Amino acid sequence: MTFDSEYEPFFQPPSWIIGPIWMCLYVCLAISFTNTLSKRDELEYLNLIIISFLVQIIMIFTWPLVFNSEKYLASLGMILVMIIFTIIYAYFTYQVVPIASKLVWPYLLWISFAGIINLAYFLEAS
Repeated sequence: MTFDSEYEPFFQPPSWIIGPIWMCLYVCLAISFTNTLSKRDELEYLNLIIISFLVQIIMIFTWPLVFNSEKYLASLGMILVMIIFTIIYAYFTYQVVPIASKLVWPYLLWISFAGIINLAYFLEAS
């Protein structure tokens, strides 16, 4: 979250750590999805799993545009969509490809934390 704002929550991490964290999370997401696709014949709800993964990926790539334009309520809604679809993905992959599910758990924690930061900005702007 690097943009010009007079307000910054005290618990917001420094900007220099954001890039490395996202790099690790994207690697985990890629490995997770690759593992999921490698077991596609064994997965009962493959279409739901793929759609869930793609929806949250689209949201995460478009979220900074919304957040940086100071549309905090909309960006908070996007984070909720990311969380919901990531949980769906993790739930439906867990039985057949547990590693694919577990690899998205740090991402879930991070976007949940981003949601708390986003909420702080929303409350400050209100």
